[in-house]
Amino acid sequence: MKLKLWPRSLLGQMLLSVALALLVAQSISGFLQVRAKDERREELMMNAAAFRLVASPGRERMDSGRRDSERRGPHRRYPFSIALERSPDFAATETDVARPGYEQRLGEILTREGYAYNRLMVVTRRAGSDPGVVEQLRERRRYRDDPVLEQRPMLVAGVQEVPGGEWTIARIPVPEREPGSLRNVAMQTIVLYVVLVGGLALLLRRITRPLAALTARMERFARSREVEGDLEPAGPDDTRRLIEAHNAMEARVGALLNEKDVMLGAIGHDLKTPLAALRVRIESVDDDAERERMAATIDDIARTLDDILSLARVGRPSDALENTELAALTASVAEEFEDLGENITLGETSRVALPVRTTWLRRALRNLVANALRYAGGARVSLRREAGEAVLRVEDDGPGIPEGDIQAMLEPFRRGEASRSRETGGAGLGLTLARAIAEQHGGSLKLANRYAQDGTIAGLTAEIRLPIPA
Repeated sequence: MKLKLWPRSLLGQMLLSVALALLVAQSISGFLQVRAKDERREELMMNAAAFRLVASPGRERMDSGRRDSERRGPHRRYPFSIALERSPDFAATETDVARPGYEQRLGEILTREGYAYNRLMVVTRRAGSDPGVVEQLRERRRYRDDPVLEQRPMLVAGVQEVPGGEWTIARIPVPEREPGSLRNVAMQTIVLYVVLVGGLALLLRRITRPLAALTARMERFARSREVEGDLEPAGPDDTRRLIEAHNAMEARVGALLNEKDVMLGAIGHDLKTPLAALRVRIESVDDDAERERMAATIDDIARTLDDILSLARVGRPSDALENTELAALTASVAEEFEDLGENITLGETSRVALPVRTTWLRRALRNLVANALRYAGGARVSLRREAGEAVLRVEDDGPGIPEGDIQAMLEPFRRGEASRSRETGGAGLGLTLARAIAEQHGGSLKLANRYAQDGTIAGLTAEIRLPIPA
């Protein structure tokens, strides 16, 4: 099953969008905070190095025991102070890392303080590789074999005041990053998630709950077209107004549907009665051929009227759903046409039981078969399970339908034969009625041409697709 990370509901999309935006904002904020602290830490090192170089120029190696005050600032993490040193050269070690950025910043500070120099070098190295630190560790047995002290980074800044002169070298321990920086940002993010996302979730639920109820009401009305009282307005004012407008529209649509049913019922009654009277009267016509033509005309009018009334009633069926074996229904429809001597073939069928309105579904399948027989002279009927759907398929080997006219053929009173002759078809309601019946069951009607290898149309396939409940 394919995992869908992006939610489909309004509530889920809004919460995920806010959560992602908050995560990005906090990530940027955390990065900027850590960067600012790193810059402050580096600035402290530069100021400490400049202070030592400016405040103690020309001194020989200082005794660490007399420099207890130097343990402040970045020195506080070392158990002893690091002495200022005068040396004829700036000795490099294998762990040195050049810091041109530090050199530029330290040079700016020294220049600003009026300290003139010829050369300036700044590197970082491990304390254990620095000769001055190794010597001091050797003098202190307590820290002589301390691997932690040996691995700590150290900033070494050297200044040569005049060409060829001695170097004044200052060693500044690199302060460790303040603990808890990222943890603080993470705690802030969690608090913001709880407060902001939690509060937004409560607000959105107040909005989406009535919208969900409205959606369910509209889906139920689309299926049954029955009005069952008004939906109680809830939520913010905008949502309340939407629900009230829907209630008014639903009531108006329901009233129009009721008026339509009453009108169609009256039309059906008023037309069927005179048609029955005409059928009786034509029996008095002596000319047999004329009498048969008149009877055929009356039958066509009666069938067209029946199709129109059925199409009007299909959206508001009165019969209940029945659990029906579709394979048996398909076979019975095929047998009906076989008994009439029609060229119909029953293909592969699968056992599928669904709650359907059997009379209506049987009529839809009959319409598709009759359409295939009318335009192609033969039909093949089958039933299969495909991707969670029951597919009632009717195939023929006829001329098909031009691709641009397939959707139009599903509209009322559209026929594949333009002459509208009663000998080549009915009123053009068969496909429309079949589609309405399929949609009444939550399914669909699909029409598609089949093509031969040479690219010509080899026939038409009509499918009623009904969803199979999980």
